[in-house]
Amino acid sequence: MDEADQRSGRQVTRRGILAGAAALGAFGAMSGALAARAAGRLEKTELALGFIPLTDCAPVVAAVEKGFFAREGLWVRLSREPSWANIRDKVAVGALDGAHMLGAMPIAATLGIDAIAKPMLAPVSLNLAGDAITLSNAVTDRLGGIAPGTALDPARLKELIERDRAAGRPKLVLASVYAFSSHNYLLRYWLAAGGIEPERDVRFVTVPPPQMVTQLAAGRIDGYCVGEPWNARALALGIGVTAARSKDIWNRHPEKVLGVTAAWAAAHPNTCQALIRALIQACAWLDENRAEAAHILARPHYVGAEEATIAAALVGAAESQANHVFFAGAASYPWRSHAFWYATQMMRWGQARDLAAAAHAAERTYASELYRAAAAALGVAAPTIDRKPEGAHATAWTLADATAPIAMGADQFIDRRVFDPADPGGYLGELPFAQSRRTRESSSALRG
Repeated sequence: MDEADQRSGRQVTRRGILAGAAALGAFGAMSGALAARAAGRLEKTELALGFIPLTDCAPVVAAVEKGFFAREGLWVRLSREPSWANIRDKVAVGALDGAHMLGAMPIAATLGIDAIAKPMLAPVSLNLAGDAITLSNAVTDRLGGIAPGTALDPARLKELIERDRAAGRPKLVLASVYAFSSHNYLLRYWLAAGGIEPERDVRFVTVPPPQMVTQLAAGRIDGYCVGEPWNARALALGIGVTAARSKDIWNRHPEKVLGVTAAWAAAHPNTCQALIRALIQACAWLDENRAEAAHILARPHYVGAEEATIAAALVGAAESQANHVFFAGAASYPWRSHAFWYATQMMRWGQARDLAAAAHAAERTYASELYRAAAAALGVAAPTIDRKPEGAHATAWTLADATAPIAMGADQFIDRRVFDPADPGGYLGELPFAQSRRTRESSSALRG
């Protein structure tokens, strides 16, 4: 790292970008001449991208450190942000050109149900999976323990909650990182699968990811759902136990995306394509270079956790064993069926009032067509469809609706339900603990 980078702890300078440009990764065959021609068309070449210190910020970090942004003619400054609200606000007002963003966040902004209402786009997925639910040692002991490497049946937690209610004990306090996040929805999905009614049986709070471990250690929360490395960190410190990995709740669930405003993408179409191309290449590099990525992410201006802790969350002997999936199985493709699922959860938990409007916002936000254009320029196989059934595959399968067949992974939900994106209302109507009569009526109206 050069001196300017060390001083700021928040930025990567041009010298650092150029130093990484020699490592061209998985797409080394792309000619420098093509990159130069693309750079000549770019509406903007100096960009600021935000990220939260999580393991799954790896694509934006790798795109800087391994030179993928530079090859596309982009000079990118990364800004380490303390919370998802900071990310949302800075992208919305233009202080950041884009950001590592929660998958549901741009949908909520487009729908106008977040604190800032502004149409946004998610033109590339940064990863699938990688979250977990951690419970405090006190709760785990009262459950009778959780065997290492196994997922807790949430029905056991329901029994504890019922005993506590009968004894007049306070509700368990569970944290997620943001209202419009996979963490919030997956935590609630897991609880509901065990017969726990989230709004009645527990108390929810919002805690920024880097603060989860300290809040758990202080006894202010009893558990949380967060991305790595903050589950592995609690386990390493001996203050919490992993109750379930997110892939135990929904295997290969959508997680982070590149988020930009729709206005920014419209004003910078070639720059947006360059961003997508760079991030596709970074995602492909990450799936094959996890140990090196853990070493890079451990630096204090990125995640700043111990390398061993990051590696524990990031490195798998095979793609199926790794917590994060960055590229394999169309992991970097922004599936609109993922966005539609988020829309159903916004309705289920009372965040949205109209499923048709939520589904329309999801359709507008996940920009599959922009990804396909970037993938075609790179010669990368991409789906030719925007939607697929979610949760329908217990084992590996092959996607034929693509520019070349793509090997896909298992994607089951904990309750074995299948989400049909052609009938979000039918799916929503079958889920337990929908928030209101309005939700149920909206679901029925959209069936068929």
